[in-house]
Amino acid sequence: MKNLTKHELAAYMDHTLLKADATPERIDAVIAEAHDLGCASVCVNGYWVEHVAAGLAGSTVKTCAVIGFPLGAGSTAAKVAEAADAVRAGAQEIDMVINIGELKAGNDGAARSDIAAVAEACHAGGAILKVIIECCLLTEEEKVQACTLSVEAGADFVKTSTGFSTGGATVADVALMRQTVGDACGVKAAGGIRTLADALAMIEAGANRLGVSAAPAILAELDA
Repeated sequence: MKNLTKHELAAYMDHTLLKADATPERIDAVIAEAHDLGCASVCVNGYWVEHVAAGLAGSTVKTCAVIGFPLGAGSTAAKVAEAADAVRAGAQEIDMVINIGELKAGNDGAARSDIAAVAEACHAGGAILKVIIECCLLTEEEKVQACTLSVEAGADFVKTSTGFSTGGATVADVALMRQTVGDACGVKAAGGIRTLADALAMIEAGANRLGVSAAPAILAELDA
């Protein structure tokens, strides 16, 4: 892989703050960092979407919200309402958690329709949908099936992890996901990406988006 400039690497990054104790001041700091670095988006919980969208107005950095986070076990109607609300508030990208239990039970129709309903709500508002499959809880076969169902349901990306379960992104999972979806959708690696080496390894494996909470520190390594 060719060497990336700081600007090129930043464009892969969803600068993320999803902690329950996130304060307005810390949200503002993430907005400023993402703006200055040229990140792809700022990813936050739904409450902060309007604030982030206002802070990024006029910027190329997009506003991203998580839905059904972090368990994915809410009703489809609740996920759809949450997604539609976030889009109305200014979210241009939505990261939803798949119904992990239905997937693991082999109830493909339920898992697929859950994604499809949220995809429809996102696309109706001009937003894209990333589907978090939570790889650390899935077998290899379930990872493949989750990616396949996501593509069938109209997702724009599949994403490795919430970062709130038992594990985060791995190079092997990213490679498997990319192999499964091909060019049909994007692949986002998220969870535990804290160094430049981590970020570059995920991109090399096939990720075209990275969820990171340490964007400034990772990008600073390029100056070292």
